[in-house]
Amino acid sequence: MRNFQPILKEIYASATNLKDKGTVASYIPELAIVDKQNFGIHLRTVDGHEYAIGDYNKPFSIQSISKVLSLTMATSLVGNKILKRVNVEPSGHPFNQLALLEIENGIPRNPFINAGAMVIADILVSRLQNPKEDFLNFVREITNDISIHFNESVAYSEKVTGFKNYAAANLLKSFGNLENDVDVVLDFYFHQCSIEMTCSQLSKAFYLFANKGKCLRNVLHLTESQVKRINALMLTCGFYDEAGEFAFEVGLPGKSGVGGGIVALLPHDFIITTWSPGLNINGNSKLGMQALEEFTTKTQLSIF
Repeated sequence: MRNFQPILKEIYASATNLKDKGTVASYIPELAIVDKQNFGIHLRTVDGHEYAIGDYNKPFSIQSISKVLSLTMATSLVGNKILKRVNVEPSGHPFNQLALLEIENGIPRNPFINAGAMVIADILVSRLQNPKEDFLNFVREITNDISIHFNESVAYSEKVTGFKNYAAANLLKSFGNLENDVDVVLDFYFHQCSIEMTCSQLSKAFYLFANKGKCLRNVLHLTESQVKRINALMLTCGFYDEAGEFAFEVGLPGKSGVGGGIVALLPHDFIITTWSPGLNINGNSKLGMQALEEFTTKTQLSIF
């Protein structure tokens, strides 16, 4: 059996000795108060072994990592109909960019930029009886953990400062690509992004993407084709305008969030989650990106 603990220990020591730990996101006030000295790593293998170090059990706002989970729930409900309203191409632009949305007639480039995630949110709002409660329960079910919750302070903080998100949602509405009221969709979207989870919980949540669509409790089953497509989207679009760099340096499907979390996985093998709130210029965790590059370099484990 492989023992990943010594490698995680090496990576942790290397990363925590760096003087430049990035800059904590400040455009969402509740995120700006998080201590950027936090750093944790958690790895779960498909056959059930766990390895961890640092602040892997501290909850943090998962932000855009939630977009993979909302896409998964929407896929389980409507399948490939999603593709009529959202494309699957990398954007090559920041996650909140508006120009492409107008040029391309209100069809977002992919489900992981903000506008694309809003369309996915709209699909869920239309199909769920109690959207916020149902989505939270979905996340709790696939992780087998009822302690996961929304951070209402973060959701409110996003609501009162999310001017670009309101602009994107209204632009989507103007092109007829939102069925519901803008305020209703954004309320769901802000809560979705405000979910708090630990590295350990996120590794559980993403288990199904490494395990052919079967989650830990078998409460959800995506087809292998659906999982393949979501993993492909994570590889090509999971890091916005740094997606190519992540594929080049790390070589795993993954997803980042401006709360400082990153989840990556090797299908049929493992899920690895890092958290460090300090971000690089592209809005991805500075220490997390370095840690994952070191991990795949040291272990020679990637999809390539």
